Amino acid sequence: MIPCQFYCFSGIVITLYILVLHTFASPTVHLCRHDQRDALLEFIHEFPKADMKSSSNDDYDMSSWNKSSDCCSWWGITCDAESGQVISLELINVALNNSLKSNSGLFKLPYLQTLILSNCNLYGEIPSSFGNLSHLIQLHISVNKLVGQVPVSIGILTQLRDLTLYGNKLSGKFSVLFANSTQLFTLDLSYNYFEPEPLPDMSRFHSLKIFEVSGNSFFGSFPTYLFTIPSLEWVNLGENNFTGPIDFGNVSLFSRLQFLYLADNKFDGRIPESISKFLTLKELDLHNNSFSGPFPTTLFTMPSLQWADLARNQFEGTIDFGNILSSSNLGVLDLSDNKFDGQIPESISKFLKLAELDLSNNKLEGKVPGCLLRLESLKLSHNSFSSFGKSSQVMMDQAQMRELRLDSNSFHGPFPHWICKLGLLDFLDLSNNSFNGSVPPCVRSLAVSLRVLNLRNNNFSGIFPDVFVNASRLMELDVSRNRLEGKLPKSLINCTNMELLNVEGNKFKDTFPSWLGSLQLQILILRSNQFYGPLIFTEFQTLKVIDVSHNDFSGTLPTFYFSNWLEMIQRNTLSPDDDPYMGSNLVYFPRGFGSYTSSMEIVHKGVETEFEKIREDYTSIDFSSNMFEGKIPESTGLLKGLRYLNLSNNAFTSNIPQSLAYLTNLESLDVSKNHLSGQIPPDLGELFSLSTMNFAHNNLQGPIPQGTQFHRQNCSSFMDNPKLSNLEDLCGKPHDSAGVFCGLVIGHIFVSHKHEWFMEKFGRKKSRAVIISVR
Repeated sequence: MIPCQFYCFSGIVITLYILVLHTFASPTVHLCRHDQRDALLEFIHEFPKADMKSSSNDDYDMSSWNKSSDCCSWWGITCDAESGQVISLELINVALNNSLKSNSGLFKLPYLQTLILSNCNLYGEIPSSFGNLSHLIQLHISVNKLVGQVPVSIGILTQLRDLTLYGNKLSGKFSVLFANSTQLFTLDLSYNYFEPEPLPDMSRFHSLKIFEVSGNSFFGSFPTYLFTIPSLEWVNLGENNFTGPIDFGNVSLFSRLQFLYLADNKFDGRIPESISKFLTLKELDLHNNSFSGPFPTTLFTMPSLQWADLARNQFEGTIDFGNILSSSNLGVLDLSDNKFDGQIPESISKFLKLAELDLSNNKLEGKVPGCLLRLESLKLSHNSFSSFGKSSQVMMDQAQMRELRLDSNSFHGPFPHWICKLGLLDFLDLSNNSFNGSVPPCVRSLAVSLRVLNLRNNNFSGIFPDVFVNASRLMELDVSRNRLEGKLPKSLINCTNMELLNVEGNKFKDTFPSWLGSLQLQILILRSNQFYGPLIFTEFQTLKVIDVSHNDFSGTLPTFYFSNWLEMIQRNTLSPDDDPYMGSNLVYFPRGFGSYTSSMEIVHKGVETEFEKIREDYTSIDFSSNMFEGKIPESTGLLKGLRYLNLSNNAFTSNIPQSLAYLTNLESLDVSKNHLSGQIPPDLGELFSLSTMNFAHNNLQGPIPQGTQFHRQNCSSFMDNPKLSNLEDLCGKPHDSAGVFCGLVIGHIFVSHKHEWFMEKFGRKKSRAVIISVR
């Protein structure tokens, strides 16, 4: 949410500052000095693994760095026009792939004024030799993998005006390192590991314009003294551990503050009235704190405010915008995840420049003002809205809406036909309401632009219209939990970018849609319908999740059935950076959709589970509760990325394939209620990731495999296999505990269709998950 234009402007200011120093230089152009050329070549040769040319041919080309050319003409180099000294070295997105040496050729360029080594894959520590570059004005070594303490020598560079170190793993004590850096214009230390401490008094930093320390571990009370600096334009204290109320003190009438980010801290109390004195403030981010009290009306008297995020706090009461300025510039407003109640006031129509509004997860109700249909993005999820107010025909004709999220409200009645006039929509989510009747054919006009169409969990009925002829942009279609019937629309074959298709819990009656194999599907859920016939061999090369359970599919699966399911065949393991216990880099489906994440409801490790987010590395096959017969395909053992496999409640025969022992990522295996025979493959005991398994109600024989995973299972996982020879190791002797019998009975209920009776008698509780595939 940080506008790159601001950083660009700041860079221009710094550059102009440098150029002023050379305004009166001689117009004579001197060639690069040999000692400077040799120092640069020595520097670049310290990176033998560097990529000297961008693969796109647009970013950089360092092939000019050689002795046969003037180094002042090299890519990334600027020389002083009078002396020929190298004064600027800028390498951005150049993969240097090494550490900086303390005796690097870099430090033989003593007249450097600008040094930018951003996103260069530098690692190791920052050498103290940077202190030798006494003419440095601008130092950027951001977005690398640098570690260790920032050398004190950087803090005593008296000419330095712009210091940007963000996006590393640097440490040190802020109050020691930068106590005397009062000449700085820009100080950006964000996303590092600086020592936890309160920020020191910085009121002596009279020239400071940009102050960025987000993503560290600073704590203590709000640093009021910062806001006594009249030159300050940008402050970001986000993602730290600051606490208590915010207090701006005596705000100067000459304050230039434009951007204030306080998100992801522990600030509390009310928003002070003094914030309205920041007459130049454009962006305000207070989300994910503990601010409370009534609606902060004072914010909306600020003439320059364009963007405000107050989400995930504890504001309450009705929304009251007060006396809205006719010249209000507010364009983006996020009030989601608070405790606001009542209705949206009609005065919101006075925000003539408002383009994006998010009121999700509050307690709002009643009608949605029709004027909001002119917005580009409207998110009203998880409230109690029941209807829309009227909007003018002119407004509908000029509608620019791209995102409409009305899910989890109290809307009812037929599909709103006015939505079909929103011809630019990217996202439409009407899920979890009480809409009924048929899905109208006018959805065809939406399908041209839509990327997400979610009608899940309503009361839509009848034939689902075949309206996807021009829906090549559609990536996600979810019509699950309705009463739709007939066949799947064949025009879905035109959805060449489709990644998720979920029709679970309807009355579709059709053969297996093998023609979907030509799409880019990653998630296919046909569960609980009336699909029938064989599961025709299909090369689902991108599929990660398939659930065809609780249908009437039949026939055998050929031994090679899974041989071309490439996404699951590839080993799909978590890197250390993605580990959920260490992790910040978890990726959810679908990628590149901003805050939107897909959801689904499937049986996970034997429990019906609703996933509010779907991990990108989640893989699952559920063919349970059909009428498949014959052998389980040997090619199942090729699916090394598979985590969950459910083939229960079918008529599979013969042995469990030995190849399942190759599924080294498998976490759950259910082959219960089939006609399987032979031994449980002993090598399954070596699958250390396998935590849940069920072999009950088969004709298996021989010993239960050794291994901790097997011996942690409940006795019911092996019940009704009379020829298994060492059941007593898990279950004990028959007379030892009456509880074993009770457990077996309950287990039988859950693996048979009688579980509905049990849930009706004793209550139903769904498990919910937000992060999945957590080990």
